[in-house]
Amino acid sequence: MAAPILASLLRGMSEIRPAPPDRVRFALRAAGCMGAPILVGWIAGDTSAGLMASIGGFTALYGDGRAYLHRAAQLASIAVAFALATCLGLWAAPDIAPVVAVVALVAMAATWIGNALRIGPPGAYMFALACAAATSMPAGHLTPLTAGLLVGSGGLFAWVVHMSGALFDFRGPERKAVAAAGKAVAAYLAGIGTPGESSARQQVAFVLQNAWSVLVDQQPVQARGSATLGRLRTVNRELHLCFAEAMGAASRGQVPDTDLMVRTSALRDAMAGLDAVEVTAHDAVPLGHPRASSRLREALAPGSDAQRIVLRVGIAAVFAGTLGAWFAFERAYWAVAAAVLMLHQGFDWLRMLQRSLERLLGTWIGLLLAGVLLWLNPQGLWLVLAVMALQFTIEMVVMRNYALAVVFITAAALTIASGGRPVEAIDSYLLARGVDTLAGCAVALAVFRVLPPQAASTAIPARVAAVLRAIEALIPILASGAVTTPAARRARDQVLQASFAVVRAHEQGLASSRLQRRAADEAWPTVAATERLAYRALSACWALERLGGAAAAESAAAMFDGGGEARLRAALATLAVAVTAGHATPALPPLPHVLEAEVQGVRACMARQATPSAPAAAL
Repeated sequence: MAAPILASLLRGMSEIRPAPPDRVRFALRAAGCMGAPILVGWIAGDTSAGLMASIGGFTALYGDGRAYLHRAAQLASIAVAFALATCLGLWAAPDIAPVVAVVALVAMAATWIGNALRIGPPGAYMFALACAAATSMPAGHLTPLTAGLLVGSGGLFAWVVHMSGALFDFRGPERKAVAAAGKAVAAYLAGIGTPGESSARQQVAFVLQNAWSVLVDQQPVQARGSATLGRLRTVNRELHLCFAEAMGAASRGQVPDTDLMVRTSALRDAMAGLDAVEVTAHDAVPLGHPRASSRLREALAPGSDAQRIVLRVGIAAVFAGTLGAWFAFERAYWAVAAAVLMLHQGFDWLRMLQRSLERLLGTWIGLLLAGVLLWLNPQGLWLVLAVMALQFTIEMVVMRNYALAVVFITAAALTIASGGRPVEAIDSYLLARGVDTLAGCAVALAVFRVLPPQAASTAIPARVAAVLRAIEALIPILASGAVTTPAARRARDQVLQASFAVVRAHEQGLASSRLQRRAADEAWPTVAATERLAYRALSACWALERLGGAAAAESAAAMFDGGGEARLRAALATLAVAVTAGHATPALPPLPHVLEAEVQGVRACMARQATPSAPAAAL
C-alpha cells in the first residue's frame, strides 16, 4: 500500500471530529429507548423478551431533523420494518440455508429502500442486524409473531419518545434547517475568492436543498396555511436569492457587495422574531422533487450505482453467511452483519478500507470490554443501566471517531445477544465474534473489488453529459421566464441533482485505483466548470423568480433574443455528445450572455482534457 494512502487511513482513524449539534439529547433518547424495554421485561420476569423488544428501540436512531408529521410516518414504517425483519429471522432459524437467504434478502431490500428514500444513518445495516441477530438469540419460548410484537412495542415506545418534542416546539426541525442554511450562506459569502470557495458552494447547495425538503417535501397538504411555515419559507427563499446573487458575482470574478452580507445577517437575525417576516405562499416555493415510487424505480435502474450497491450487499451477505456455515462459525450472522455494514452506504474503496480497519480494531478492543461485562453477567437494573450506558456512549462518539464507537458497539451487541443469560466458554464466544467480523470485512472488500463502481473514465463523462442535458431541458423554461411552475421546479431540481452526481462521481474516482485517480484528476477542470454552469443556470432562475410576472418574462426575452435559446440548446447538446464520445469539441456559435462564459468555460476545459475514447481498466 502506498505510504500516502496509509497515512491518510491512519489520520482518518485517529481523527476526533466535532460533535453534531444537540448530540447529548439524541444520545439520551437512544439510551432510554433501548433501556426501557429491558426494564419492562425484567419487571415482567422475562428479561430475554425485554432484550428482544429493545431491538425496536433502534427506531430512535432514525428521523432526527425531519419535520414532525413526516417523522411520525417514517418512524412508524421503520418500527414495522424492524418487527418484520425480526419475525423473518426467527422464522428462518435454525436451518442455515434459509437463514442465509432471508438475511441476504432483508439486507438487499433494506439497502434498496433505505438508500432510495434517504432514511439516513445508520441506514440499512440495523435491519439486517435485527434479522440476523434474531436467528440466534436465546429466546426459544417466543414465536416469530410474538417476537415481532415485542419488537413492535419497543418501536412504538421509541416513536412516542421521538415525537414528544412536537409538544414543545412543533416547528423546531424547520427552524433548525433554515438556521443551518443561513449559517452556510454566510460561510460561502466569506469564502468567495478563497481556496475553499468550491466546497463552501457545494455545502450551501446541500444545506439549502435540505431546508427546502424540510419546509416543503416533508409537509402535508394541510400545512399550506401555517403562518410560521410560510415565514420560514420566506427566510429560506431570501437566503437562496442571496446565494444566487453571490454565485452570479463570483462567476464574473467579482466580490459580492457588502449589502449582500448585511442582508444575509439580517435574515439570520430574523429567525429570532419571525412575526415581522412576510408569509410566502405555498405556490412560491420549490416543488417537484421525485416521488418515493420514482426514487425506488431509479435505484434499480440497470447499471446504476444504486443497483450495484444492492447487488454487492446481497452477494456479500450470501457469501459471508455461506462461509460462516462452511467453517461452522459459532455466530455466522456476525459475518453477514459486518459485510452489510461495509457495503450498504456505497462508500468508495478508501473509505471502505478505512471503515474495515476501524471495525476490526474497534471490535478486537471491544471484545475485552464485552468479556468483562459477560463475566460480570449483570442482571435486572444493572443490565438495564449497562445497556443504556453503552448506547449513550455509542451515540456520543460514533460521529466523532468510528473506531472508538465500535469498542462500545461490540460490547453492547454481545450483551444484548447473550439474552441476559450466563455465557459458557466466554473466551471462545469472544474469539468467534472477532473471527466473524474479520471474515465479514474481508468478504465485503473482496466483493467490492469484484463489483466496483463504474470507472471514473466513463462515470464522470456520463455525469457531465447528464448535467448538460438537464440544463438543456431547463433552457426553454428559462427563456420563457416561467420558472415557478411545477414543471419548471422539477427541471431545476434535476439540474441540481445532476450537479451533485457529477461531484460524487469525481470523488469516487479519486478514491479508486491509480488509473482511475489519474482520470479523475484530468477530469476535474471539466467537473468544476460544469458545476459552475449548473449553479449559474439555477442562479438565473432565482433571479427571474425574484422579478416575477411580466418583468420576468421581459427579462428572459431580452436574455435570449435573436434565437439565443436555440443556439444555447444546440451548444449544450453538442458538448454532451462530445464529452460522452471523448472526441474534440467544435467551436461554438455566439451564445446568450447569461450563460456564455460558463458554457465556453466547459468547452475550454473539455478541449484541454485528453479524454480517452475507451474506459481505462479498473485496477
